[in-house]
Amino acid sequence: MERILIVGATSAIAEATARRFAQQGAKLYLLARNRERMEGLARDLRIRGASQVSFAVFDANDFDSHQALLQRAIDDMGGLDLVLIAHGTLGDQKACEKSFPLTLRELNTNAISVISLLTHLANDLEAQRHGTIAVISSVAGDRGRQSNYVYGTAKGAVSIFLQGLRNRLHKKGVHVLTIKPGFVDTPMTAAFRKGPLWASADRIAEGIVRSVQRKRDEVYLPGWWAAIMMVIRNIPERIFRTLSL
Repeated sequence: MERILIVGATSAIAEATARRFAQQGAKLYLLARNRERMEGLARDLRIRGASQVSFAVFDANDFDSHQALLQRAIDDMGGLDLVLIAHGTLGDQKACEKSFPLTLRELNTNAISVISLLTHLANDLEAQRHGTIAVISSVAGDRGRQSNYVYGTAKGAVSIFLQGLRNRLHKKGVHVLTIKPGFVDTPMTAAFRKGPLWASADRIAEGIVRSVQRKRDEVYLPGWWAAIMMVIRNIPERIFRTLSL
């Protein structure tokens, strides 16, 4: 029976992933902003087979609260086998271009809060010498594009941090997984026109669970994004800077 902490538990991808873990009989601890939504999700997960579901309200940008919240979750479950960090916002790029405070808020939510959590969690799992840290980053972090470079900067920072963490923790028996989804059809992307490259949250959840089980280091979801991003990363800068992406 796995003991699983999910941060940002009410995001579409996290909810879909939690349902899969519940069907396996896992103990779950949920952290998210909205208590009412967590209450509903917790009821659903218990019906689906979770052996235990607890939750607490979580403010990503209240960095001082992170360590105590994480310790409460670990104590409640009697340990920790897996953490999935799935919170984030898709900010308004144009608005960020006109406002540094708004840019800073997006960077804090999508990067610094994740790094804060990872710093505490890495020490906990390193001490116990087992466990998995899985974090949802994004293909947007692979290269800066004019359409979303603030969001991409945050996700790129998270991906680099995870690379270093994986290098540090590998010999301590701790698995670190970087998850890089492409376009996902969720409430956060409701205003976007959908096309053939878009995937459902449930398909991403399936890939996350499979990647955790197979102890992958880094995974693009769906898998075709690995080829797409390889091409994008290798476009020469003198050409890339002229593209409208």
